[in-house]
Formats: sequence, C-alpha cells, structure tokens
Amino acid sequence: MSSAPGVAMTLDELRDLARAKLRSVGLAGDHADAVAETMVAGERDGCASHGIYRLLVAANSVRAGVVVPDAVPVVSEPAPALVRVDGRGGFAQLAFARGLPLLLEKARAGGIAALALNNVVHFAALWPEVEAIAEAGLVALAVTPSHAWVAPAGGTRPVFGTNPIAFGWPRPDGPPFVFDFATSAVARGEIELHRRAGRPVPDDWGYDADGRPTTDAEAVLAGAMRTFGGHKGSALAAMVELLAGPLIGDMTSAESIDADQDRGGSPIGGELVIAIDPAGFLGDAVADHLARGEAMFAAIERQGARLPSARRYAARATSLQEGVRIPAALYEDIMRIGTA
Repeated sequence: MSSAPGVAMTLDELRDLARAKLRSVGLAGDHADAVAETMVAGERDGCASHGIYRLLVAANSVRAGVVVPDAVPVVSEPAPALVRVDGRGGFAQLAFARGLPLLLEKARAGGIAALALNNVVHFAALWPEVEAIAEAGLVALAVTPSHAWVAPAGGTRPVFGTNPIAFGWPRPDGPPFVFDFATSAVARGEIELHRRAGRPVPDDWGYDADGRPTTDAEAVLAGAMRTFGGHKGSALAAMVELLAGPLIGDMTSAESIDADQDRGGSPIGGELVIAIDPAGFLGDAVADHLARGEAMFAAIERQGARLPSARRYAARATSLQEGVRIPAALYEDIMRIGTA
C-alpha cells in the first residue's frame, strides 16, 4: 500500500472511518460524530493540515487522558445576550453544536450575542463554526488560544498559541465569505506535515530550542513558532489570549500547555464566538447594504484577486463529486488506531 499514490475514498467512507476509529479509542458516539464531521470538512475542502490527519491528533488526546471521552456539555445563560457552554473536558465540537441554536436565537432577538465555550479541548480549524453561523444569515467572529507554541515578536520563547481568528459573512447568492487564519506564521499542522514528509520548512517559520532560526521542522516543533507579520501578528495573538482566556474565565495558552502535563495532547481551554444579525442594525434596509458588500467582493475579483475561502469551495465542489485521496502512509497510520 505504501507504494501507491494514495487511497481513494468517498466522503461517506471517510466519515465512517473517522467515526469508527474515534469510537475504537473510547470516544462517545455523539462526540465521535461531531469530531469526525470537522475532519471530513477539512479533507473535503482541501485543507490537509486540518483534515483526516487530525484523527491521529484526536485519538492521541483521548488515549493520553487529555479529553473526557463521554463529557456531557452544560448550556447556561449568564446574561441576556450571552451563552456559555461548559464542555466538561470534552472536544469543542459537541459543545459548540449544543450552544449554537441558543446563540442564533439570542443574536436574532437582540441583534448581537456571544457564545463562550469553556473547559473544552481544541484540535481543528474554526472556519466550520463561523461558516455554520454565516449560513444561517448572521455575521460571525471566533477566536481561541491553544498551547504556548509561539514566540512574541522580538522574542524566541513560546508565550502564545497559534491563536486563530475566524470570520464569516453571509452572501445572498452563494456560500459565505469566510476566513480563518492562525496568528502564527503558519498553522502548527503544516509544520507537522513537513516533519512527517521529511521536508524542510522556511527559515522564518520558527526557532529551535536554543532560539536560533531553523529549517528543521522537528526543531521548530521542539522550539518556538513565529507570529505572522512581526509585531502585528503578535498583538493579534495577545488579543486572542485575552478574549478567549481571561475574558471568559478560561486558560491562556501558557496555562493550557502546563495543564497538559507533558501528555502531548491538544490544547485545553476556551473559545469565544460572536454572532451579529445584520437586520438588527439595518432593519428593512439589510438587503441593500449586503449588496454593497457584494460590490466590494466583485471589485476584488475583477482584479483577478481571490477571495478567502474561494479555494476551499472549489476543492469542495471537486471532492463532493470525486471523493478524496489520502496519502498511503497517513492511511496506514490511521488504520493502526485502536488496534494496539
């Protein structure tokens, strides 16, 4: 199998495999379904670093005892425009799913609402969450810290996580405008994929454990990643730490990696999601003002520039028809999950 170019699978086959493997390491069925859906979405949309590769990451977090495999999320309403979900140590996906209906309800009633996910484990991208909110006709913003893997601008020792920021904007005649980017120079999964493939990384992605720039992926993983854009990315990373850490009573990235206790699990902590109903500001004029947004998108595309998420949507259209192809070595690693 390792000599083949890859293993072809339909999305349904991939989903069934992910669910089965998650259950095989002890993850409860409702969690396995929610987590598998996120992995399939990443693979479907051509995001290999957030696709089925993350099955290895999630299974390791379960085996290491970082995740509570049968956690039952608890939804509460601390204030009229706020929703809180205590994930009880489970993966974030199910906690988000349990809180989403109330978040949408409150945003439509009051124009704006926020969802705090507390005590959850993260391993994936945020764009599926903001896309779901934007598909419901609302504007969405989501942030979360991670483990302290990233050095601040001007330093070489980890303080921040990769600290992604995700945004979703509804569009009347097509899929939402969505972006999701780490405030680090690159997602940590990209470095891990380079390590697995034995490929060097660019010398501006990170430092080794002694604070020296390096092209060795393994050395960066053992040292510190860099923020994107120097001090600008560093400031945004600090903002994410504050919004989805102290503001909602949850961990910073430094506290998260301390709580891991060298188990090598996924980040532990919180997530802040904000949903805004355009009609709350605009009333009957909402369609006119959304059309002004469409004019901006058209001005971008007329120049030959690509909107964020356009590549994902193109990959999605292909994979829905043709399925996906999983690298043979990765497939072999996945098939070993739950067999030891």
